[in-house]
Amino acid sequence: QVQLVESGGGSVQAGGSLGLSCAAFGHTYSSYYMGLGWFRQAPGKEREGAGTIRRSGSTTYADSVKGRFTISRDNAKNILYLQMNNLQPEDTAMYYCAADTSSCSLDYPERYDYRGQGTQVTVSS
Repeated sequence: QVQLVESGGGSVQAGGSLGLSCAAFGHTYSSYYMGLGWFRQAPGKEREGAGTIRRSGSTTYADSVKGRFTISRDNAKNILYLQMNNLQPEDTAMYYCAADTSSCSLDYPERYDYRGQGTQVTVSS
């Protein structure tokens, strides 16, 4: 059974940093999934992509986080990361990791096969 478990959320002041982790159970990141992604959803807003990483290692970021967020993975530990720097109040949201076996889309989170329960990130001004 596939399970994705996020950790690392919390509260931070504007300009601060947080690192999120997503551990995968059931399959390995490096061989089973085509794409991995971090998505976020703020209250009253649609879910949006923050960043994705393909099996090849190539990454894609939303314009709103480009230059501030970095997505990476540790194949040996089977953990996906999202390092978030210079956080702003508009980054406040529930953050989810997701994994897909056939694609890697930043714009269509609903297409991902698996998704974690989420971890809350709150940024105060």
